[in-house]
Amino acid sequence: MGLKTGLAGGLTLAAVLAVQGGAAAAEPPGAAAAQAIIKERCTTCHERQADGTLNRIDHVRKTPEGWTMTLFRMNQIHGANLTPEESRKLVAYLSDRQGLAPEEAAPFRYILERQPSVVETPIAEGDLSVTCGRCHSIARVGLQRRDADEWRRLAHFHLGQWPTAEYQALGRDRKWWEIVSTRTPTLLGSKFPFQTKEWTAWAKAPKPELAGTWTVSGHRPGLGSYGGTATVTRDGDGYSVAYDLTDAAGKPLSGKGRSVVYTGYEWRGSTTLGGQEVREVFAASKDGRRMTGRWFLADHDEIGASFTAVKAEAGAPAILGYSQESLKAGTTARITVWGTGLDGGTADFGPGVTAKVVSQAPGAVVVEATAAAGAAPGARKVTVGKARGDGFTVYAKIDSVQVEPPYTIARVGGNGGTTAPVTAQFEAVGYLNGKDGKPGTRDDVRVGPLPADWSLEPYNEAAKQMEDVKFSGGIGPSGLFQPAAAGPNPQRVFGTNNIGDLKVVATVRDGEHGVSGSGRLISTVQRWNDPPIR
Repeated sequence: MGLKTGLAGGLTLAAVLAVQGGAAAAEPPGAAAAQAIIKERCTTCHERQADGTLNRIDHVRKTPEGWTMTLFRMNQIHGANLTPEESRKLVAYLSDRQGLAPEEAAPFRYILERQPSVVETPIAEGDLSVTCGRCHSIARVGLQRRDADEWRRLAHFHLGQWPTAEYQALGRDRKWWEIVSTRTPTLLGSKFPFQTKEWTAWAKAPKPELAGTWTVSGHRPGLGSYGGTATVTRDGDGYSVAYDLTDAAGKPLSGKGRSVVYTGYEWRGSTTLGGQEVREVFAASKDGRRMTGRWFLADHDEIGASFTAVKAEAGAPAILGYSQESLKAGTTARITVWGTGLDGGTADFGPGVTAKVVSQAPGAVVVEATAAAGAAPGARKVTVGKARGDGFTVYAKIDSVQVEPPYTIARVGGNGGTTAPVTAQFEAVGYLNGKDGKPGTRDDVRVGPLPADWSLEPYNEAAKQMEDVKFSGGIGPSGLFQPAAAGPNPQRVFGTNNIGDLKVVATVRDGEHGVSGSGRLISTVQRWNDPPIR
């Protein structure tokens, strides 16, 4: 049984990091209560040292997810027998006392937000690719802070827990243990040290109050943009939130939920949004005026949406997003602009575009926008009164289409098994050629997601011979790939699983003009171990 589903003691990520909407609020953690649990459950093994610190525990800093994984291991392997309530208290206490500063977590937020299709950038040449990177994401390493000696202890723990590690791929062809026990801890202690000026400053800084009314905007791949308001109120040791949102078509996307904020800025929430259970991973700015992140379905974290929120009363007027990112010359569309301070002044989409205000409020303006047939194509600056925004394009025709993501992975599942399939969501994004007149170069102008016809092709000759298109799954009109069922398939060559190597093709129709782009999808086997930080 994996970390997502929990083991004895009921320790699960959902139970520890967030409280389900409508459930009773957890007791405020409190330092005294957490310290009592540590004294009773932890000090049997983690001895207090001469300087008063607890061995191992007091020499590591982690995110809430990182501490959750540690407590899970203490329950699973060492019999700590922590209840969900005790675990919540410990995660809150340890995250606040020994967390990561906003600047430290920022480069690796993609792994906390469960963003699909991220290709990591190496943080060091050589060593980490044959040590940590063999099993973990680099983000999992970067979201911990230890000194070199504590990183070395972690290396010893790994070899004790998994003694065959040095005989596996990328280990047996070199002096692996020598690398792991000498160079790697020194490197990690230098790049991710326990003591940093960022953490010292954040630990002392006043933490922002997040209660208030927020203007929200975001994008759901395959479904489009959304926006509206979020009303956040204090609720025990966390917050209650009520969303009043609409999607790009003007349909309601509302709901209620509850969240806990760790380390002063790490928002973790559980919400029922549009009738679906979702999880929220957001980061608040240091001044508490802005939150960014991602929410995703509780049972399919690959399906989700970007999230940006600004306190309604905070700062200068600003545009956060649009119900559609582009307008074709010679057409009219009703467009919603989301932002702050939008209740004053007229809307302007630049030369060649007329914008008639249909409704206007501080957080949203609805306009009837018409682009003249001869309107100049290109990126536009949009203004509503004093609010300014980028990210809007006028176009006459699409020059090229890119499939986003250009490469991703899906996974078979179900078919009576305990592991659900992992889908893959694609979008067809239109572009205009830049000044060089060539597609696929740096000066291309993004038009944004567009409706497309979707199809699958074998990615290479091997995929063609194995009939991967026939057996691996199918793609729907919104660009969502649904993998086939798990398990050996007697209809396939060798009775193999329903895996496949596929080319995903999107064709955008513009009258008689059709433009296509493609990406690569590998539909592979199940992920049996799926921890909060992969």
